[in-house]
Amino acid sequence: MATKMLKLNKIFVIFLSLSSFMIFGTSCSNKGGGKNVSRTTGWAYNDPKNGGFEVAPAKEQKTGPGLVFIEGGTFTMGATQETPFYEWDNRPHQETVNSFYMDETEVSNLDYLEYIYWLQRVYGADYPTVVKKALPDTTVWLNKMTYNEPLVENYFRHPAYHDYPVVGVSWLQANDYAAWRTDRVNEQLLINAGYLDYDPDQKDDNSFNTEAYLSGQYQGLVKEGKKDLNPNGTGVRKVGYGDGILLPHYRLPTEAEWEYAALGLVGNTVNNRIVERKTYPWNGESLRSTNKRHFGSFMANFKIAKGDYMGVAGDLNDAASIPAPVFSYWPNDFGLYNMAGNVSEWVLDRYSPTAFSEVSDFDPYFGDNFKVIKRDADGQVAQKDSLGRIPMVPLSKSKMAQLESNGPPPDNFNMSETKRKGFAEYGVTSLINSKSRVIKGGSWKDPPYYLSPGVRRYMDEDKSSATVGFRCAMSRVGSPEASKKARRK
Repeated sequence: MATKMLKLNKIFVIFLSLSSFMIFGTSCSNKGGGKNVSRTTGWAYNDPKNGGFEVAPAKEQKTGPGLVFIEGGTFTMGATQETPFYEWDNRPHQETVNSFYMDETEVSNLDYLEYIYWLQRVYGADYPTVVKKALPDTTVWLNKMTYNEPLVENYFRHPAYHDYPVVGVSWLQANDYAAWRTDRVNEQLLINAGYLDYDPDQKDDNSFNTEAYLSGQYQGLVKEGKKDLNPNGTGVRKVGYGDGILLPHYRLPTEAEWEYAALGLVGNTVNNRIVERKTYPWNGESLRSTNKRHFGSFMANFKIAKGDYMGVAGDLNDAASIPAPVFSYWPNDFGLYNMAGNVSEWVLDRYSPTAFSEVSDFDPYFGDNFKVIKRDADGQVAQKDSLGRIPMVPLSKSKMAQLESNGPPPDNFNMSETKRKGFAEYGVTSLINSKSRVIKGGSWKDPPYYLSPGVRRYMDEDKSSATVGFRCAMSRVGSPEASKKARRK
């Protein structure tokens, strides 16, 4: 009898253990309430019967046209060699940069010509000043002591220069281009997804703008609406950011992003350690290739010596007297071309010689022009303007005051502050003002020192040069790691 009871007890224990395992396993498998059930309320997602709260399937951010994925990380930002000018505006300091995307190449003349053509087609008849404002300044090639007149007429528009980097573009113009590019890419994504159709008759305020579309102020040629699960809705709705179709804005890279991407330290890490710090976007201290096939060839386009821009006939060393095509030379370890030489590039930051001691150590950025979408008293997005764009307004004084308390003190080179005691005065004791923006990287006209990514210079945001171009960047949303498929379009 005792033996029989012992067997029954063992069976009961085994049954109890299996039951507990099944319950525990079930609760674990239903962690989060399942893909279509809220883990906090138990209500089903995407069900019009209970209100139709929509949740798009989790998906990785797509790589926008022309971009390359840059996996973030920590690095030492700043000078990698002694400055011959005894400047102390880039003291080495440790930073972390979040993952982002960067243009594979500099923006080319052809890229910018597409932009000018679109502006002319959409705004040219009624708002010709919009086109005029966007045009590059081709007179940047003029020099009293140089015969550059052919470049004034030909560099931007002649097909022979289509693949060369656009120059003569100010910081303000570069930002306008990035905003336009955002709208064209998002419009194409909506067309590809079947929610819009091509509309070649767009004109003035009837032109696609991402913010105007999201606020319901752009209709376009709707090919097929997205099903609206809200029982109180019309049954069809527009696409929103929550659907994972639209991309974040194209923009200029921050100085930290640009420098991090230029160094390309992804190829110099072993066991979570950077084993070799770079002076240039390539390994070693030499300006020439050590590859057997290309041994001795210059790695970038720069001024080799006084009076030597491209070498000797029959054996041109960097093969470019002025800017070279944007896919010239070899990409760095992130796959980016011409992150040293060719043309210097605008970045997003304001210039300050002491910015490194003021900015955050995570995604550092020194800016002062924070704007948000204009809204009415009820919180509704303001009406679009005559160009089809949603107006933007500066942050409120209270918000700016909060930023001031969270960040660095007002910069000493703000022109409105110049009368304060101890502040530098523009044009008297300093050439730096509130319009000064950072430019990075050497150009075809610069000596080797400027090829180092840590070197920083500045120019006023409304000025341009034959040696300065730009490339765009885009923030990464979601995981800082990307699949191999998403690293490049």
